[in-house]
Amino acid sequence: MYLKMMLMFDVLLSIVIAFTITFLAIPVIINVAEMKKLFDVPDERKVHRTPITPLGGLAIFGGFVFGCLLTVHFNQSGEFQYFIAAAMVIFFLGLKDDILVISPVKKFIGQVLAAFMIIYYGQIQIRSMHGFLGIDQLPEMFSLLLTYFAVIVIVNSFNLIDGIDGLAGSLGVMSLTMFGIFFLYVNIPSYSILAFSLAGSLMAFLIFNFQPAKIFMGDTGSLLIGMVNAILVIKFINVANSPDVSYPIESAPAIGFAILMIPLLDTLRVFAIRIFHRRSPFSPDRNHIHHLLLDRGFSHRTITFILLSINLAVVGLIYMGRSLGCTLLIFSVLVIFFSIIGVFYYMRTRSRLVVTKIVQESNGELKASKLVPFTKDSSVLEQKN
Repeated sequence: MYLKMMLMFDVLLSIVIAFTITFLAIPVIINVAEMKKLFDVPDERKVHRTPITPLGGLAIFGGFVFGCLLTVHFNQSGEFQYFIAAAMVIFFLGLKDDILVISPVKKFIGQVLAAFMIIYYGQIQIRSMHGFLGIDQLPEMFSLLLTYFAVIVIVNSFNLIDGIDGLAGSLGVMSLTMFGIFFLYVNIPSYSILAFSLAGSLMAFLIFNFQPAKIFMGDTGSLLIGMVNAILVIKFINVANSPDVSYPIESAPAIGFAILMIPLLDTLRVFAIRIFHRRSPFSPDRNHIHHLLLDRGFSHRTITFILLSINLAVVGLIYMGRSLGCTLLIFSVLVIFFSIIGVFYYMRTRSRLVVTKIVQESNGELKASKLVPFTKDSSVLEQKN
């Protein structure tokens, strides 16, 4: 009883520390960004209309690391030093991309380095398919290749789904809370703290990120969410199917897949579209699921609510049907997701035209200052211009 109380105290403390540090840091970061002009400037692909700083990941990372360092017992969980080291790699990689922009090749190399730390030193590896397509134990080389692929795709999935206010953070809180509750229930405190520390940071960040957003998480934050979720989902799959755990879960790979359904499958879908058109899978476009909904007139808050509700509903369905087997459930997730994409794709499109306000500077040069929503009332449009 005493040990359970101490475990709960550590988890709650990690949430409070992470939330508090992130919440206090964000206003400071916004003020510094305004002084130093560190903004993400709108362009034809981005959905925001005013310059906003993308440095929210600094606060998320700070809250997350402090929450872990002060509550994880590293003498009992030695692999966590490597998780923190991998998080540092992701942090500097994302920070440089948020400020200077780096090439996709350099970003990929940094992600492989972080994955190497997680897999080789942290011993996070997919060693079995747990009956999916009739496959159980995997050969070592195939196991390593599959794990690297899974980690890099999950890391990028949250980076790519971070296209509208509140979406990546909300999906991150959902997945991290689910994994955190499981690890807390089966008495694996360090992984529960890992999940809840980041969830606490994201909850504080979302206060400033819901539309109209005052700050973005940038690559620093989104890559970190992906990395932590990659660790947790692989650990969940390995542990939940073990008969030694206090609460074994059938078809754990399907449940883990369902928890990450929206960011993971949307990323794989967009990668496939880009490769089909002979483009780099990391090249930017407007093919993501949230772009489909934006182009049909939905607001950022509505899109976040829709996608979060769908993801939660699918997780509930897969959990209730966990006795049906891993293969059937994973294919069910695929069918559900692509059916939803089909519905979104063929919905009636609403016009979302915008016009650019042009101002003439002192040197006579014309410059686009901001995007102004187009309305049918020409008098309103003239007033805005």
